[in-house]
Formats: sequence, C-alpha cells, structure tokens
Amino acid sequence: MRRRAFVHLLVFCFAATVAANPQNRDPLPSWNDGKSKQSILAFVREVTNVGSPAYVPPAERVAVFDNDGTLWTEKPIPAQLAYLGDRVKARSPQHPEWKDLQPFKAALEDDLGTLAQFGMLELQNLIVVPDAGLTVEEYSAEIREWLLTARHPRFHRLYTECVYQPMLELLNLLRASGFKVFMTSGNGVDFIREFSEPTYGISREDVIGSNVEYEVRPSPQGLELARRAGIGFVNNGEGKPLGIFLHIGIRPIMVAGNSDGDLAMMQFAAAGLHPALTMVLHHDDADREYEYDEGAEEVLKEAAQHGWTVISLKKDFKRVFPEGSLR
Repeated sequence: MRRRAFVHLLVFCFAATVAANPQNRDPLPSWNDGKSKQSILAFVREVTNVGSPAYVPPAERVAVFDNDGTLWTEKPIPAQLAYLGDRVKARSPQHPEWKDLQPFKAALEDDLGTLAQFGMLELQNLIVVPDAGLTVEEYSAEIREWLLTARHPRFHRLYTECVYQPMLELLNLLRASGFKVFMTSGNGVDFIREFSEPTYGISREDVIGSNVEYEVRPSPQGLELARRAGIGFVNNGEGKPLGIFLHIGIRPIMVAGNSDGDLAMMQFAAAGLHPALTMVLHHDDADREYEYDEGAEEVLKEAAQHGWTVISLKKDFKRVFPEGSLR
C-alpha cells in the first residue's frame, strides 16, 4: 500500500508541474495523456531528481523490458517461431520424416494455431535440430538475411517495422535520463542480438535470453563456437529474475512485460529497496493490433492487486507502429 500511495503521489506532483509549465516538451508524443503516461513521466522525474527522496543514483537506474508483446507484436506467433518455421521448410527436402512429425508438421503446413499452442519442451526439436552444427557466425548471418525480407502475415511489414512507437519513445526517454536499458526474452539470445541495436538501440551485450547448447571445436583458423542439438538456459518465468541477476547483478527499478512469463521478474523488481515502476502492456486493441488476455491472466491479476501500471494498447497508445508502417 505504501508503494501504491507513493506512485500516486508522484503522478499528482508531475501533473501539477506540467500544468504550471505548458511549454515543457513532450518526450512521449505517441502516448495519449492519461494515468499510464503520467505514472511513467512522474517516476522518471523523481528517481532522477537529486533533491527527491526517491532519487536513484545513475549506476542503479536499471530498466528491463520483455520483447515479444512488449516492444513489438507477438501474434499470431513470435517472430523467432516464424523464422524457425522457414528454416524447417528450407531443410525439409533432406528430412522427409518431418512431414509426419510434430512440431515440424505444423511448421511445414503453416499451421500457426498449432504452433502457438506448443510449449518449450514440445518446440525443442524445432528450435535446435534445423541449425545444429552451424557456427555462431553462420547462424547470425542466416538470421540477418531472414530479417531483411520476412514480413508479418497480417501487417505485411518487416518484423522490425512492427515495433511499438510509444515504447521506442520510452526507451529513448530512459536513456536520456541516465537509465541503463536491458532486454530480457524467452526467445533465443542469439536471435534477438541480431536486431536489438538497430531496432531498439539496445546493444548486443545488454540482451538476456534463452540459449541452446554450444560446443567449442577446432577449425582451420583455430577454434570456433557451434550450436548443438540441445537446450541450455530457458529465460522465462522464474528464469527471468535469475537471468537478470546473473547478467546485470542488481534488481531493476523499472520493468515492462505483457505475459505470465514476465511475472517473476516483476515481483523481483517490486521487492527491491528502491521504488519500482512495474508495467504490464495489455493487448486490448483488435483493430490496430490484437486483443487477448490468454497467457496474461496471472500478471493482470497481480497488477490489479499491487497497483502496477497497466498500459492499455487501445487507450494509451496514440499510434501503435512507427511512421511508414500500416498503423
């Protein structure tokens, strides 16, 4: 209750400041004015104000964002799953058995509904088998090539054009305010690192994700690192706070996610010594993007109980995608 009252006080103080200074430049122009925008701006203002009791030193201003469904669209299936489906199709002539074996069968038939229902255990072979043996450089090159042409099935835009413009503005605001911004995702870290910096301004070394097993093997040039047919670390659910701690070493003071897989990292951030802003992106706009609560039931329930900031895609986003995209 103390945290909730404190955040409400920040919002009130910020609103009063803006009213008194109408010439202030809006750092979040693609956000509609409302509680979510005010909460974000008030929080950033207070934790960066040396005279504020909520002041946080720059070294501890850590913000962590989920990717799928938080920074870009995740429906009808996550982008990496679409990539894996295309890889299976490319490799299928050498593997006729895949046409009767799930999840390869669903990928070959473009059965997105079935693919979306599979969990990590069921998708393991789809994730590791087609690219097993590739060096990390070969795998990176294939991802970059795919991203140049692969398009979202509904919006008919490159996946890197299906990012949320309001969230891009928030990332820029945080960097300008002395925050260190990280990304955490259940998807493969090697996949995300190929677009994180040009798309979000998040450097490769600031990406936390799942990984396959690797092997070090000799090559004519010396040693090389190659992918193996096994899953290593899964950065989802309780794996997210573990990944954050192992990678960063401190609790974030700002986190954003959209699904139950992000709940543990939100609870981790909320339990820190500093005031924390915990944000849940709620997909409730079927016209401009998608509308669904499936897979987010628990995190929305927790958000209501603890007064976390629930960002309504329909109400809070003035626009969804950047200029030049469909929406």
